[in-house]
Amino acid sequence: MSLGFSPSGTRIRKKVSGRTKAEVRGKLRELHKRVEGGLRPRRRYTVGDALDDWLAVGLDGLSARTVSLYRDTIARALREELGTVKLTDLTAGDVQVALAAMASRVSTRTAQIAHNVLVRAIRQAERDDLVGRNVAALVKPPKGHGAGRPSKSLTLEQAVSLMAAARGTRLEAYIVLSLLTGLRTEEVRTLRWDHAVAWVRGQWQPVAEAGFDQETVAVFVWRSDRAGGDTKTPESRRTLALPQRCVAALREHRVRQAEDRLAAGALWQDHGLVFAPAVGTPQDDHNVRRQFRVITEAAGLGRTWVPRELRHTFVSLLSAHGVPVEAIALLAGHNQTGRRNWCTGIRSCLRLPVAQRSWTRSSADTMVSIVVGRPSSVVSVLSSLNRG
Repeated sequence: MSLGFSPSGTRIRKKVSGRTKAEVRGKLRELHKRVEGGLRPRRRYTVGDALDDWLAVGLDGLSARTVSLYRDTIARALREELGTVKLTDLTAGDVQVALAAMASRVSTRTAQIAHNVLVRAIRQAERDDLVGRNVAALVKPPKGHGAGRPSKSLTLEQAVSLMAAARGTRLEAYIVLSLLTGLRTEEVRTLRWDHAVAWVRGQWQPVAEAGFDQETVAVFVWRSDRAGGDTKTPESRRTLALPQRCVAALREHRVRQAEDRLAAGALWQDHGLVFAPAVGTPQDDHNVRRQFRVITEAAGLGRTWVPRELRHTFVSLLSAHGVPVEAIALLAGHNQTGRRNWCTGIRSCLRLPVAQRSWTRSSADTMVSIVVGRPSSVVSVLSSLNRG
């Protein structure tokens, strides 16, 4: 069967074979049907080939960690289950069986990622007219083995103890800001001094110029330690007013950083970051975790906590005291308030909307009242943290 001509001018022929004439006729009819439908299937093009093609072009803009996960873990596991199957012969049943086999030995999240990768790879093949439909998209990924990574949060008393233990340490402002604003750890690490601002005479000015003694001090959450430097979602881009406890911690932190800069001398690298090591370079998440666990141990909480659980604590305390999920999603920069499964483990998630020029007032209780009408129980919780 002729499929036209190649760029070099030679005729492209597709051949089929079978044990009987009836089998050959059936294969020819199927081939004609595919060609008439716009498909140009390759001989022996397998699921493994589709994965390779997608990995070659589909990972632009992703972090090195994500690329490594897709290449070395997910794609390898999919090849073990489906790599030799011809893409045109792949069925939804094949995909379901393969994902079920993977789910018996990996977490639910890994099974979901594997399904997502397979859908994307076949979608690219579908775009290139190598397959008629994406059978992987018809399959629901199964639950994986084990409970996965648990989410936990501090109680109000534990949060107050943690801030007390952090007093005077290099990580004090990092902990206070994370706990009282619900910022993601990757958002805190990339926070810049020119994004810590005060409302002065009808406009925002960096606190480096306006000072901290203003009625309203806020942070622009516009950057994140992710591939490309952008926030996790467009909705995560927000402006948050700061409680006075955060303002005081940042003021002290800026003084400490100025001392670091003088001590470092020529070794100082100015990246404009609020949170940086003693020479001004970007914070490494592993170093932050190590320092954080020293403080949690000093607070009597053990060494099993990690910084991301400060965000969980922010969300959990507000949710436990009656703040609606929708209000929590606004403050925390979450894009889907209907994702109750995300809220279940930590009670809910919260965020305040904000375009670049929008602003909120400075105290933690007022910040919440703008969204949910100043519930007294929430004011009590945040006030306790603000004083702690």
